[in-house]
Amino acid sequence: MRLSESPARESYLLSDKTKKPGTRREAREAAIQFLFSHDLNDETLPGQCADFWELRKARKKVQDFANDLISGIFAQGEGLDNAIDAASENYTLDRLSPIDRNILRLATFEILHRDDIPAAVTINEAIEIAKRFGTAESPGFINGVLDGIQRDQKKKAN
Repeated sequence: MRLSESPARESYLLSDKTKKPGTRREAREAAIQFLFSHDLNDETLPGQCADFWELRKARKKVQDFANDLISGIFAQGEGLDNAIDAASENYTLDRLSPIDRNILRLATFEILHRDDIPAAVTINEAIEIAKRFGTAESPGFINGVLDGIQRDQKKKAN
């Protein structure tokens, strides 16, 4: 029997694919879902998170982190959009899919305003979420834009 055919390897691969996301990944995904619903319906506001959590059940830690992200993204909205526009060559926010736009907003918020989260972690999380929810081109596009935002942030810090 080859290693690739071993039951232990098969079990490992299955468990890795079905593994439940961590608290922060789950919260980021929930925040993106909330932001997506806001894109489709401008009347969805951060103060209505309780209604959102009625529809999307989650643990309190997930809700708390997602609510912090949502509030921060709404508070910093224009600055986030300007940073994304500056880093997105030949694209404007309205040309991006709602999923890509909101993944970028969330990750840009973390890079610019959450010093407790390393930029590399934020970028990796955004890429993984883009793989799950975006198109085939989303991960590469998001990586390029966020890398540009991170470089600009480092220049400003120096």
